This record gives sequence, C-alpha cells and structure tokens, in this order.
Amino acid sequence: MSRLRPEISVAELNARGGEYLPGFLGVEMVELAEKRLTSRMPVKKLHFAPNDFLHAASIVALADTTCGYATIAHLPEGAESFTTIELKSNHLGTVRDGAVACVATAQHLGRTTQVWDAVVSDEATGRTIALFRCTQMILWPKG
Repeated sequence: MSRLRPEISVAELNARGGEYLPGFLGVEMVELAEKRLTSRMPVKKLHFAPNDFLHAASIVALADTTCGYATIAHLPEGAESFTTIELKSNHLGTVRDGAVACVATAQHLGRTTQVWDAVVSDEATGRTIALFRCTQMILWPKG
C-alpha cells in the first residue's frame, strides 16, 4: 500500500501547476494529509460556459488535478509517475461567484493503480456541486 511521501508538500504541489492548466485556472492545493488532499479554485469568467453556468470541464479540471496531485503525494516508492486511465463525474449544481472547494480521498492505494473520489462544493456554503471518481495507473521505470 502507498503511504504519504514526506518529501511532498502543498507548496511543491502548487509550484508544479504554475504555467500549466492548473495554474492558468487558479487551482490551489490547501491541505495534504494521509489519503487526502484539499484544494480550491476562485471562480472567474474563464471557468464559465457561454450559458453562464460553470463549465463542467472547469470542475473536472479541479477534481482531476486534486486527485492527480494526491496520487503524486502517495506514489509507491520507486514509482516514476502516473496517468489517469478513467474518470467519471456527476454534476449536481453550480456557483456564480466566490470559489469552489475540492476534497479528494483515497479509496484504493495499490502498486499498479490508485482510485480517488473527490467532492467539489461551493466554498461559501459547503453545498455539493459535483461528485468525481478517477483511477490512476502507476507508472514504473522500464527495464
């Protein structure tokens, strides 16, 4: 079973996203613990679809990033990286302003796969706006 890697910090995870999609979207990791990572994303116009609702892709990006960074923090010793091999989301609501929060929790931390669930909510009210699950394939050095 994978354990939280002590050399991985919230600051390091936030630095990883800088010039990539998570940085552009404003995704910020908040708290890292064993089998858990929390994040947030301030809501801006760029997160919306032309119908003035949060774009589903914005919510998926937040949840997938949070689960992905949680995977990095829980990679088994000797593993090289990971990749998402499956994801699913249920969208239950939206927000118009403020920020959304995400809590990712480990459901399975194996040698070849990890399964993470995430709940995305309105940061101000705590109301759930999306449920997310993904499977991560652990990548090992070749040879």
